Parts: sequence; C-alpha cells; structure tokens
Amino acid sequence: MDNDKAKTDQCKADIDITRTFRDEIPAIVEELVSSCARHDCFDHVGPEPIPSREAIVDTVHMACRILYPGYFIRTRVDEVNVGYYFGQELTALFEALSEQIMLAIRHDCIRHDQPCTHCEERGQQAAIGFLRRIPQLRVLLATDIKAAYEGDPAAKSFDEIIFSYPGLFAITVYRIAHRLHRNDIPLIPRIMTEYAHSRTGIDIHPGADIGESFFIDHGTGVVIGETTTIGKRVRIYQGVTLGALSLGREELESLRNKKRHPTIEDDAIIYSNATVLGGKTVIGARSVIGGNVWITDSVPPDTEIFLKKQDLVLREKTAR
Repeated sequence: MDNDKAKTDQCKADIDITRTFRDEIPAIVEELVSSCARHDCFDHVGPEPIPSREAIVDTVHMACRILYPGYFIRTRVDEVNVGYYFGQELTALFEALSEQIMLAIRHDCIRHDQPCTHCEERGQQAAIGFLRRIPQLRVLLATDIKAAYEGDPAAKSFDEIIFSYPGLFAITVYRIAHRLHRNDIPLIPRIMTEYAHSRTGIDIHPGADIGESFFIDHGTGVVIGETTTIGKRVRIYQGVTLGALSLGREELESLRNKKRHPTIEDDAIIYSNATVLGGKTVIGARSVIGGNVWITDSVPPDTEIFLKKQDLVLREKTAR
C-alpha cells in the first residue's frame, strides 16, 4: 500500500509540474500575436486565403498522371477506359489548378493594392489554357525521354526512365511550371520547381527557356538560372551550374529583369561540376565542356574545353 501511495503522490507531483510549464503558454501566445503586428517579421494573418503548397504539389502529380497515362496509378488504363480516365483526370486537374491560380492572383492583387482583375475568371482561363497545352507537352516530353535513352547506355527501357530518372521528373515539372510562368501566374510555378528541387536535387527556374530533347544525367546539384537559354539536344551532367555572376546590390537591382544567365546552343554537352556564368556567356553549338571547368566567357561552336590533365602520383603502398 505504501508503494501505491508513493506512486500516486509522484503522479500528482508530475501533473503539477506539467501544469506549471503549460501555464506559460498563454503568455507565449500573446507575444506571438503581438509579433504579427510588427514589420520585421513575416506572416499571412488575414481573411484572404493564400495558395496551398500541398494542393499545388498535388496538381503536379495530377498533371504527371495525364502526361504519362497509366504509369502513376494502381489501376489499369486500356482502350476501353482511356477516355474516361482522361476525362476524370482533366476535370480534377482543372478544378484544383484553377482554384490555386485564382488564390495566387488574388493574393498578389491584394498585396500590391491592384484594381480587380477578375481573379476567378482568370484562374479558370489560365487553367483551361494549360490543359489545352498538355497534348503538346506530351510530345515535347517524349523527345526528352528519347534523349535520355539515347544518351545513357545504362537505360534499359523508356519505362525505366519515366519511372525512375530524377532528371526526367525535374524536366517534367519544369515544363509544367514554365507554361504557367509564361502566362504570368505568380508564385505557383516556383513552388512547383522547388518541389522538384527538394525531391531530386535539380534546381531549374521556371523562367528558363529549354529546347526539346533535353537530358540531365544523374542530376544531383544541377542549377539552371531564371534567364538561361538552352537549345535543342543539349546534355548536362550532375553538379553543372548555369548561373549568374555575383554582383553588388545596386548592380543586382539593375539586372533583376534582364538576362543574367548563359545561353547554351544546340547539341552542346556539359560534363559534371562545370560552372558557366553570366548573361553574355554563350556556349556554341556542338561544343563540349569538360568537368570542373569555370567559364565566364563565350565559347565558339565546335569547341572542346577541358582542364589540363593533372599529374597523378602512383606509389606502392607500404605496410604498417
């Protein structure tokens, strides 16, 4: 009995300690509420909802199910139900995407105190405009898949590439986001490509302009900046950076809406960990850029750039 009483007393003491700590929560809540009125903190407290990151990520997966019918579902798609399948998926994507676009436009209008632009109608118009482009996107992505197969001897089939290649997933999300970016949809394209970045380690800004038959091999650490232009049949490897030169704050502001990233012409190949910087830098057609090089000047077409071979030291391992 004494042991039971001791246990009961200990439980009561533990409860009292917990209550003491919990009593501090209302003061913390009050401090956090006050912080929402300050100008040196960030929040979105108000009656107007903003786009949902989770819902936008869902639209990416919806779009992938349409772009690659039959690949990312657990049920079968065949000649009997393919029309029903596309009808269901397109309707769901239209409703989800138009809502998120509407919220993004409305958020921008309120934030910048703009006149009414009929955001609900614009959201539906932009969503149906994107859906109209899906057949063209399927054709374009097919060139990327073929480029991956032709450029990687390890690829055993197109199915393997669609299911498992991070480069193709990043390119797919980029091409979805790029269409929305070209229609001046705020916020959503960047959320999409940063989601792909978080999954693959491949960072492609939705504003980049990338031609057909694009292949990223392996991919981790690839960075493609906002104003990059990439031609047709270009191949790049892991760790490649197509970036902007580092600038001071005043210079940065003057170039914010100008070309800051390089141009890569048709059929160029850029090997791993190469860095190409600057808006005036052009890598000419059919050129090959070797691994680990740093380029801030243009390269003529049909040029090979490699680092000088290092002197390797080989010596017999001595026993310890």
